[in-house]
Amino acid sequence: MQFGCCASIEKAADVHAAGFDYLEAGVVSLIADEDDDSFAPVLAQYQASPVPVQAFNLFLPHDLKIVGPEVDEDRARRYVDRALSRIQTIGATSAVIGSGDSRNIPDGFPRDEAIDQIVHFMHIVADAAEQTDVTIAIEPLNRRESDVINSVGEGVEIAQKTNRKPIRVLADFYHMDEDDEPLSEISKHKDWLAHIHVADTGRGSPGTGQYPYDVFVQELRDAGYDGMVSIECRWNDFSAEAAPSVEFLRRVFS
Repeated sequence: MQFGCCASIEKAADVHAAGFDYLEAGVVSLIADEDDDSFAPVLAQYQASPVPVQAFNLFLPHDLKIVGPEVDEDRARRYVDRALSRIQTIGATSAVIGSGDSRNIPDGFPRDEAIDQIVHFMHIVADAAEQTDVTIAIEPLNRRESDVINSVGEGVEIAQKTNRKPIRVLADFYHMDEDDEPLSEISKHKDWLAHIHVADTGRGSPGTGQYPYDVFVQELRDAGYDGMVSIECRWNDFSAEAAPSVEFLRRVFS
């Protein structure tokens, strides 16, 4: 098991100092709507990171819609192709697709058509991912943040409809807790599980709240999961909380 931190590349030195195994950065930072000359200084910053950047989240910019009447497939394909190529160049092996603003279903738009659009987008992503070593993890979001794909099971349904090898699913402790989703869904869908996000009560840092980590860890064991676990939380004081949080995870997972 490896333990990482969701943070910007600007915090790489702090993430390294706290003892994390890797950093999970945002795909949007790779400016995939822009050309390689614009990306060059961004790439240099990633290559200088003292901690490996093994995963990415924040996949889509807010204005790139994948659902509804404003979908621009040409832009989506250009963006995805560049994004996956740049993720591969940096050396990451996992990319998370949450992006609630991009996938939310507009009022009055047919839900069945929206699901078809999401699956179509996942095929676009799979086309690009199959040219790399990157696995894509669909992220279920709680109902306050998105009106579609709100559970691990719903994420698996999209992955199954897409039926492409790179497309898998993430389980996020915070989103599951917010919607009272049974943690047993983790082991139930073990064959589709590819990435994990964790936090604690109030989306605080792990070890500061009352989340049932004993149950969560046992579910991951029952699922045979031995991959990356990234903290995605609201830090009150990163310098004070980060090292204790990663130590907490190492202890509860040991």
